[in-house]
Amino acid sequence: MQKYNTIYEINTLFDHNLTHLKVHLKIENFYSKKPVVLTIGTFDGVHAGHRAVIEVLKAKANKINGETALLTFSPHPRVVLHPDNHNLRLLNTRKEKEALLENAGLDHLIVVRFDIALSRLTPLDYVRKLLAEGIKPTEIVIGDDHRFGRNREGSFSSLKEMGLMFNFSVTALNAERIREIRVSSTKARDAIIEGQIEHANDLLSHPFPLSGTVVEGDKLGKTIDFPTANLKLSDPLKIVPMDGVYVVWARINEGKWMKGMMNIGCRPSVIKTDSGETTIEVHFIGYQGDCYGQAIEVRIVKRLRDEMLFNGLNELKAALSRDRDETLELLQFAVPPVL
Repeated sequence: MQKYNTIYEINTLFDHNLTHLKVHLKIENFYSKKPVVLTIGTFDGVHAGHRAVIEVLKAKANKINGETALLTFSPHPRVVLHPDNHNLRLLNTRKEKEALLENAGLDHLIVVRFDIALSRLTPLDYVRKLLAEGIKPTEIVIGDDHRFGRNREGSFSSLKEMGLMFNFSVTALNAERIREIRVSSTKARDAIIEGQIEHANDLLSHPFPLSGTVVEGDKLGKTIDFPTANLKLSDPLKIVPMDGVYVVWARINEGKWMKGMMNIGCRPSVIKTDSGETTIEVHFIGYQGDCYGQAIEVRIVKRLRDEMLFNGLNELKAALSRDRDETLELLQFAVPPVL
C-alpha cells in the first residue's frame, strides 16, 4: 500500500478521476445502456484498497465500453441481523461514502434496502432478483470467499454456475488484495479509536471525515473568544476518535474550507462533570457568525493533545491560544481538502 510522507500529500490525491456518480436507491430504478461491470460490498472508508478494486472495474469496463457499479446494502446487514449486539462502527456516513466513490471514478452506486425478507432469499433467488432481473451485469468482480443468500449459503463457485445460467461472467479479485482491504479497514478503525489520526489518514488515503449539524451547546467558548460549534453527527453508527484536541479543516454548508480546532470529550474544561456524554466541538479560526442548525463537515488532520481540566477560564484560554498557534503553524502550507 502506498505511503505518504506528510499529512499534506494526502490532499493531492483528489485532483483527478472526478465523475458524476449516479446513486440508485431502488434496484428497479437502475438502468444502464452500456454493459455493467459490478462488484458487491460495503466499501466502508473507500480507502486505497477499495480504490484499487474500482480501478480493476474501470479497466474491465473500458475494454467493453461499459460502466462500473457497486452494489451495497443499507442498513448494514449486521444491524438488521444482530440489532442488539452488532457492535458496528462505520468509517463513513452514506453521503461521505458517495463523495469518495465519485472521486474514485465509480459510475453507479446501487443501494439496496436490507431487511429480514432479503436475508432469507436463497442464493438462487438472490441472484435472480438482484442480479439477473435487477442490475443485469455483464461481469461481476468479487473475492473468491464471497458469500451471499440465506445463511450465507451462496459461494463464489455457485455464483459462477449461476452466471452461466443468467449470462454474466464472474471474475475473482486478487485474494491478497482482499486481505489488504480487510486489514486496512480494521487498522483504520483501530487507529481512529486510539487517536492515531495521521496513521488512519495514511491507511484511508484521505483525511478522516466527520459530518453533522450544529446544535446548541453551553456557549462557554464564546465568553473567552473561542466560540465553538457543537456538532451532532448525522449517523449514530459513525466511529468517533478518542477524546482530545485535534487540528481540522471544517466548512459550513459545503462552503469554503476553514482552519480549525476540534475538541472531543466530556468537556471538563474548568468544571468537572460526570455526565459521561461525549461532545464534539469545532472552533473555526477567524470565523465570526452563527451557524446553529447548519450542516458542518470536518476533515481531521492531527491530534494535538489530551482533553484537560483547567484551573479557571484564564488557564483554559491560554491553552486554546497555544492550540490555535500550533494549528496555524501546522496548516500554514497545507492545501484545503478537495472533498
